[in-house]
Amino acid sequence: MVTNRTRENTLVEKIMALPPEKISEVEDFVEFMLITHEDPHLKEATSKVSEASFAEVWATIEDTEYD
Repeated sequence: MVTNRTRENTLVEKIMALPPEKISEVEDFVEFMLITHEDPHLKEATSKVSEASFAEVWATIEDTEYD
């Protein structure tokens, strides 16, 4: 049986194995998750705002099959 403590320890070990710049990315992602978890409307708003930023990345021939 996997307990929350085991999962937490495993996650911490994985994070500690990352290079420092990746740890910063994980920290940013976790902060984003906490903010959007608290306010579901904020999650929707950030998704809408980021659409324009990702439009160029998403608009590739390779991604056409996912549209």
